[in-house]
Amino acid sequence: MKASYNRLIEGNKKFAASKKFGDPEYFKKLSLGQKPDYLWIGCSDSRVPANEITGTESGEIFVHRNIANLVVHTDMNLLSVLEYAVKFLNVRHIIVCGHYGCGGVNAAIGNDLHGLVDNWLRNIKDVYIKNQQELEAISNIDKRSDRLTELNVIEQVRNLAKTTIVQEAWKTRELYLHGWVYGINSGLITDLCVIKTGIENIEPIYKLS
Repeated sequence: MKASYNRLIEGNKKFAASKKFGDPEYFKKLSLGQKPDYLWIGCSDSRVPANEITGTESGEIFVHRNIANLVVHTDMNLLSVLEYAVKFLNVRHIIVCGHYGCGGVNAAIGNDLHGLVDNWLRNIKDVYIKNQQELEAISNIDKRSDRLTELNVIEQVRNLAKTTIVQEAWKTRELYLHGWVYGINSGLITDLCVIKTGIENIEPIYKLS
C-alpha cells in the first residue's frame, strides 16, 4: 500500500518539475487567480478527466463531478458550484459531459440493489421512464445504455436551464449550455447539439420572472 501511495507523491514532484522546466513562472502565475470560461459538470468516473480529454491547462475549466453527471435541483453542492462559476467567475459555457459505458447509467437500467446510491440513480430512472418507448425499442442492452446516457445528458442540460442561477444570468448576459458524451473506447467527444442560450428554450411553467 505504501508504494502505491508514494507513487502519487512522486508523480506530483515530477509534475511540478516539468511545469517549472517549461515555464519557471508557471505556478506563480497560476496562484494569482483563475478566470475559466467553462464550467464542466461531469461524471466521477476516473477515466474521464476534464482537462486531459479537452487538452486544456489548469485554470481553464472549473469542474464539478458526481455519479452520472446529474443536475439535481436539491443538490446544494452542485448549486453552490454553479452559482460561484456563473456569478463570480463569469463562465460563458456550461458543459454537461456524460460518457458511454457509465456505471451509474448501467446500474439505473437494472433492478439490483446497490445501496445508498440507488436513491441518487432514481433520477436516471426518471429519465428512462420519460423515454421508455424509445429505449425499449432498442433490443441491444449496450446500445440502450448508450442512448440513455445521451438522453440523461440532455435532461441534465434542461435541468440547468430551469435553475434560478442560469435564468438570472440570462437576463444580463450570454451563457451557453452544452451537452456532450465522451467515448472512453475512442477518446472522442460527441456534441449532442442541445445548446440552450436563453429563457425561450424552457417550458413556460419553469420560466421565472
